[in-house]
Amino acid sequence: MDSLRMASGQQQSPARHPVHPPVRPALPELLAPAGNLEKLKTAVHYGADAVYLGGKNLSLRQKAGNFSLQEMEAARDFLRPRGVKLYVTVNIFAHNDDFAGFDDYLRQLGSLGVDAVIVADPGVFMRVRHLLPRMPIHLSTQANVTNLYAARFWFELGVRRLNLARELSFAEIQAIRAGASGELEVFAHGAVCISYSGRCMLSNYLTGRDANRGQCAHPCRYRYALVEEKRPGQYFPVEEDERGSYIFNAKDLCLLPRLPLLVAVGIDALKIEGRMKSVYYAGSVTRVYRAALDYLAALPAEAWTEPEHIVMPEEFMAEIWHTGTRGASENFFAGRPGPEEMLYDAPRAPQQYEPVALVRQAGKEPLVEARNRLAVGDEIEYLPPELTTVPARVTALFNEVGDSLPVVNPGQIARLRAQPSLSEATAYGLIRRRLA
Repeated sequence: MDSLRMASGQQQSPARHPVHPPVRPALPELLAPAGNLEKLKTAVHYGADAVYLGGKNLSLRQKAGNFSLQEMEAARDFLRPRGVKLYVTVNIFAHNDDFAGFDDYLRQLGSLGVDAVIVADPGVFMRVRHLLPRMPIHLSTQANVTNLYAARFWFELGVRRLNLARELSFAEIQAIRAGASGELEVFAHGAVCISYSGRCMLSNYLTGRDANRGQCAHPCRYRYALVEEKRPGQYFPVEEDERGSYIFNAKDLCLLPRLPLLVAVGIDALKIEGRMKSVYYAGSVTRVYRAALDYLAALPAEAWTEPEHIVMPEEFMAEIWHTGTRGASENFFAGRPGPEEMLYDAPRAPQQYEPVALVRQAGKEPLVEARNRLAVGDEIEYLPPELTTVPARVTALFNEVGDSLPVVNPGQIARLRAQPSLSEATAYGLIRRRLA
């Protein structure tokens, strides 16, 4: 009877479920802008997993340096041994005449073996599918995917990856991730257009340059004044201060503090905007996000049971402020943005640092190319790939035949002697200077 009662008791006790140990989420790909080959190599030096670039046509950044087919081939040959992927933008909203020579260009991209093309226009998408059926296609943010059903629509058509619209909150991103099985990419950093996912007509009306075909004149960054219709030629200032008012000038997107949530939810790629920005921007912003992702990768698995409680160290945002910015905004991430997300009184925020040189060749006295005036006696900082800085003072500058130079100007090449020595500096490393 006792044994029967014990057996009966065992049957009635609640079943124990196995406790699964916490698991670290996979890191997203870090996707960096490459306006030209120099920016591409600098972004890779600072930790990009992939780069995106445009050709001479059919890209939404026609005023960037961009790449000829020969330059794309050089880029591919540089990236492949380093395990870095190459994506090419074909993301204009095409008119009929844009398709002249289009098929030949696509076939050339296929022959180059690029890792994916980025498209926005359904017509362009269909031509890529027809001509290059095995080519992975990434959908641009300009396609405005704002809901789960649109995401499923594009995945069912054969898109490999969606760059979601920038007008989404984290809750909306999370819902799309939970209900869609393809790759999702999110813009994490860079300029925000004062339009719907970049689909803007302001440039077209004010300058005749079509932003949706790659010719944006960036009139959202212009300084504006007011004219009363009965007083033509009389311009009344719309002022925050003596510099004027920049009424369309949105702050830059920065989701660095939100990386734990984006990683935990399973975003496949984080994208940095900036093909038209400087090599200093491309390298320094990539450097910060690489360091931030590596920091998250090193956290104990237990931390990921509550990713909302993971706080990014302050030095990451401190470095962002050193990169050159219009300020920082989370845009739609936590709710609809308001006036506080705009920069009304200047084209950009006050800068604390400026780039002074790009390392061209390593050595005890590295060969550098000046990007701002650089003089003997200047206090500088070298930026290694990890998030530290190497302060030094310039003690001598030499031209390539060994003549001493008191100063070098932008574009000039020189050997740089410093104290302490910058012998650890490597090619495509950045050197900056604190502004007075």
